[in-house]
Amino acid sequence: DAAELDGDALRRALSAADRDVNDFVRDQARKPVEVLSWLGLEPGMTVLDVYAAGGYYTFILARAVGPEGHVYAHNTPRGLAYEEDRQDISQGEALRRKLERANITNVSHLIARIENLELPAESLDAVLVAQVLHDFYNPDPERALTILQQLYALLKPGGVVGITDHVGLPGNNNRELHRMEIQQAITVAEAAGFNVQQSDLLRNPRDDHRRSIFDPRLNRNTDRFLLRLQKPAAAQAR
Repeated sequence: DAAELDGDALRRALSAADRDVNDFVRDQARKPVEVLSWLGLEPGMTVLDVYAAGGYYTFILARAVGPEGHVYAHNTPRGLAYEEDRQDISQGEALRRKLERANITNVSHLIARIENLELPAESLDAVLVAQVLHDFYNPDPERALTILQQLYALLKPGGVVGITDHVGLPGNNNRELHRMEIQQAITVAEAAGFNVQQSDLLRNPRDDHRRSIFDPRLNRNTDRFLLRLQKPAAAQAR
């Protein structure tokens, strides 16, 4: 059996001097060690970080899966033209610098539209979709479904997709606010074939759900949902 995630060791790794301090200060709101523990991440796993951007979660995943594991950090060509989270991610420079500084060698950077990932079917143990499902769902729920079906096919039977996103309330313009309703995420995940569990780990009742997630008054401390999507152990690739 694979070893369980050592939360204390991961916390020590995330507070080391070789990590970007701007990422470190975000841990209080994002609770990455608790999130990965709840999702069931283990050393040695092969993991995909969907739209990794500047690599906040890529670094954490690389440390979590260890030298026997591997992380695919995914970005789109279009996404690399943006500045994300106050970091210049032009052509993946922020991500590359983070990995080089910490001498992380178990990461591959995939630059492609998510529909064009050249990964074998049933090759992944886990996928992380952190705070981007709303970008797919709000313009086109069918696209969100298609993407989750693609991730389903890439997962080994029993594999897991972790989804975190900003909570939107019914009746609000969640597309403009960069949020989505929890039930929308659950419904589309179940339609893709997953068994879904929900955690309140990242909920924040002090959030003002009428504000954009980028509103400086929120200081990035939004109310977030956390879902664990599991491909049935006896599932066949769709």
